[in-house]
Amino acid sequence: MTTSITPDVEIHPQLTDPLLPQLLHPSRLLWTPRELAELTRTVTTELTAGLRGLLHFDEDSRWWARLALTDGVELWLLSWLPGQRTKPHDHGGASGSFTVLQGEIGEEYRYPGGPIRRRTHSAGEGIGFGAGRAHQVTGLGERPAASVHAYSPPLVATRDYRTLADVPAEIPPLPAILGR
Repeated sequence: MTTSITPDVEIHPQLTDPLLPQLLHPSRLLWTPRELAELTRTVTTELTAGLRGLLHFDEDSRWWARLALTDGVELWLLSWLPGQRTKPHDHGGASGSFTVLQGEIGEEYRYPGGPIRRRTHSAGEGIGFGAGRAHQVTGLGERPAASVHAYSPPLVATRDYRTLADVPAEIPPLPAILGR
């Protein structure tokens, strides 16, 4: 559930810090991976208390909440118990970013035609990535983890894969939503 603060911005009703609307730049319709990484990094470091107040952990399935939505970006909070994971997926041609709020998450990722690589991201660490990246994210360690994710353009459907080896040599382009 989000609350609209202006016609162009929706923010989760429990996030009342005035910094968040300032970070969202509603007039920006397409964010770069670097801008997305800066957004998730700033949200995790400056809005930590508000994010921790929203967090929920569920043993049966991963948990998430949308934090904000504009015409150019969507922002999410995800929780990860040890061993919880996504399916291998891409972001449908959208660029993205995530920063770890707490704990540790593992990521296997692949760019089209490239090798499968692995990284571990700990609290405070994150990454911005371009449209062609596919990945699978997993909660690591013995303690619960949480991360903040951003995507631009927003609301682009992900594509799931059986394995990262199944990622095609070329990720199809974005649907025709940029001219809206």
